[in-house]
Amino acid sequence: MKIKKEIITVIKDAVTTLEHLKHCVNANYEKAVKIIFRCRGKVIVTGVGKSGIIAQKIAATLVSTGTAAIYLHPTDGMHGSLGVIRKNDIILAIGKSGESAELLGMLPSIRKIGSKIISITANSESTLAKKSDVVLIVKIKKEACPFNLAPTNSTTAALVVGDAIAVTLMKMRKFKPEDFGLLHPGGSLGRKLMRVADIMKSDDENATIKINDSIERMLVEMTEKRVGAVSVIDKKRRLIGFITDFDIRKILERREDIFAKRIKDIMNKKPVFIYSDMKIADALALMQNREKPIAVLPVVDTKHTVVGILHVHDILK
Repeated sequence: MKIKKEIITVIKDAVTTLEHLKHCVNANYEKAVKIIFRCRGKVIVTGVGKSGIIAQKIAATLVSTGTAAIYLHPTDGMHGSLGVIRKNDIILAIGKSGESAELLGMLPSIRKIGSKIISITANSESTLAKKSDVVLIVKIKKEACPFNLAPTNSTTAALVVGDAIAVTLMKMRKFKPEDFGLLHPGGSLGRKLMRVADIMKSDDENATIKINDSIERMLVEMTEKRVGAVSVIDKKRRLIGFITDFDIRKILERREDIFAKRIKDIMNKKPVFIYSDMKIADALALMQNREKPIAVLPVVDTKHTVVGILHVHDILK
């Protein structure tokens, strides 16, 4: 057997399956998406065996793109976990044959709860199809398995249908990159999409003083807020200056009496600042791509009002 040739054959088989899948899309697909879009509860995705693994992936994709969803294993469902289902939820059941005993065993209880059932199956005459409110038929000519037994093309087709539903819902919800970043704070892509406002120190953690405050008040504010800097604001909280611990060290190194100084004598009157809606990646680039990198910056809104303070550690941590 030529390994490379066999791999290419399986890939071609999958492509053929997906080409055929396009012709399966009918009014039921549109109806299913609309039902999920209007769902006031959550989408509970379920399936057994290989279909169960596909169901887990579909549930994860729905969740990460703005649709509340969970995966429920049919066996767990049959032993108490059906308690997670509510009337306003939607059941998305996946099964090639539509005759898996574990999956069918849940249906009577789901019916009593009152949840709608959407199924993805290759068998339009199956028990699952007959007991569903909406049936999404995913026909395949054969599996890639030489014995036409191991789920291969059928699971690929089911997965693509799930992804297509998730992406369509994503567009209907007008899901934005910022929303994706909010739901993926731990991933590198999510961090790039997050905004300064998501991680800056604000409200009680935002170090600010007025220009007529005392030096003692400035030092207390910097110490309590623990950011090594303080924004100088006017009566309307607009940024008029910025003081860092570096500015203070310079005065002490010159052996000058810092308490004889005034705020306006110490502050940088034209500080570099960032906007609260700036992407974190852009803020980090602004802080680092300089002759002398900046460790901390004031954060303002479009009206130049000071709304926070950002330290490079807040980004890197």
